[in-house]
Amino acid sequence: MLNNRGFSASEAPGRLETWIARAARSAALPSDARVRTNPLPNNPEVLTEARAHWADHCAGCHSNDGSGDAMLGKRTYPPAPDMRLPATQQMTDGELFYIIQNGIRLTAMPAWGGGSSHDEEDSWKLVHFIRHLPQLTAAERKEMEKLNPKGPDDLKEEEEERKFLKGEDTHEAEVGHHHH
Repeated sequence: MLNNRGFSASEAPGRLETWIARAARSAALPSDARVRTNPLPNNPEVLTEARAHWADHCAGCHSNDGSGDAMLGKRTYPPAPDMRLPATQQMTDGELFYIIQNGIRLTAMPAWGGGSSHDEEDSWKLVHFIRHLPQLTAAERKEMEKLNPKGPDDLKEEEEERKFLKGEDTHEAEVGHHHH
């Protein structure tokens, strides 16, 4: 029997729906994607670049630590997965690369390949970073917070702090002129 709640994105997917979504994701991956290997070395420089890219472009949905515990990621349907868990970590490098490049239909995961600001090398670096997520340190998360995109309120607060630290009056413009 149908419920009368409709297809709300605020509902958590059930077990069957989760299984269907994973099966669809798996079926969407071409077999040659599974066997592709990462051509980039997994070294500190690559991880540093990927961490900065993730903080600026991916954390809005996936959060800095890959948990998916970000406002946007929790509100998509299906919600952004916890990328530290086996469901993601057991995928091949080629599968992760394919998903970053091509997205996943019927989810909020867009295709990042072919864009002018994101190339294949960026995607391969992100694959290394996704592998690193389960070992992410508190210091790395702190560093990433500085690189997360800022909203208008954050930018205004930073500007007020900057003015205050320089000794400028931050309320002068808000008060205006008094006429006698």
